[in-house]
Amino acid sequence: MEQSGTAFTEERARAVLAAAARPAAASAAASAADPAVSGAPDAAGARLLALGENAVFAVGDGLVVKVGRSAELLERAEREVRIAGWLAEHDVPAVRAASPRARLVDGHPVTYWVRLPEPVRPAGPADLAGLLRLVHALPEPSGPSAPVLPPRDLLGGVERWLRLAGEAIDPADAAYLRDRRDGFAAAAAALTPRLPRGPVHGDALPRNVQVGPDGPVLVDLETFSSDLREHDLVVMALSRDRYGLDPAAYDTFTAAYGWDVREWDGCAVLRGARETASCAWVAQHAPANPAALAEFRRRVASLRDGDPAVRWYPF
Repeated sequence: MEQSGTAFTEERARAVLAAAARPAAASAAASAADPAVSGAPDAAGARLLALGENAVFAVGDGLVVKVGRSAELLERAEREVRIAGWLAEHDVPAVRAASPRARLVDGHPVTYWVRLPEPVRPAGPADLAGLLRLVHALPEPSGPSAPVLPPRDLLGGVERWLRLAGEAIDPADAAYLRDRRDGFAAAAAALTPRLPRGPVHGDALPRNVQVGPDGPVLVDLETFSSDLREHDLVVMALSRDRYGLDPAAYDTFTAAYGWDVREWDGCAVLRGARETASCAWVAQHAPANPAALAEFRRRVASLRDGDPAVRWYPF
């Protein structure tokens, strides 16, 4: 569990990074790219790439280290490493693990990844669509070393995120989101999909694609699941409606994928579930970040008002 009273900040994540001894497999992968990289990760010299559910650090030139927010995420981190190996077996362009196991360090899961080459350009909707077509063509994982993909538990984090928000948010807003969660969970369970069920990325956005010298590569595998393929497509539809994605860019995505999920009568249900989860996800940052609290309030107010056109801002 996350240590009581200890916020998950960059400073906290760097302390965990400093305490983590680099596994031999990760050292070998890093040293292959940069012979100067060896021993324990250099927390002071590490470059922060992202801070959310995980703190993601670039260490030297050859390694990326992910530090999870809390011990609750250890199982998911372990599964992500196995998923990377499974995708490699199927020749899906995706990030590769530098060590075959996740480790728990001071109450935080730590995983090691081979650092990708620098991007040659930003990823676009068509890049994402092409990778999703590959993922959606995969069979269910099988074999003794294959990962077990859970259902896409889109709403499963809501309670934890609201708990982390604590007294920083209005209790009435927390209760409202819990009610929405329960309603959309029941509605989603009753949906009839248009596409065959199977492996999905779970957070299908261009930000989770990196375009290197050899083409687009899928990253952030921790939400990989086995469920309705429509989960992956609703994400971009919501980006169009809430986050300011250019409608022309969305049309590029649907053309490259071959179908527009908005034609499906279950789209509104999955969209509503994802909106609920997105509000609660922002809430966890509210205790330490006034901007997060303001964005949380904006999102909840738009849901209460039933206004699907209010612009939300990435956080």
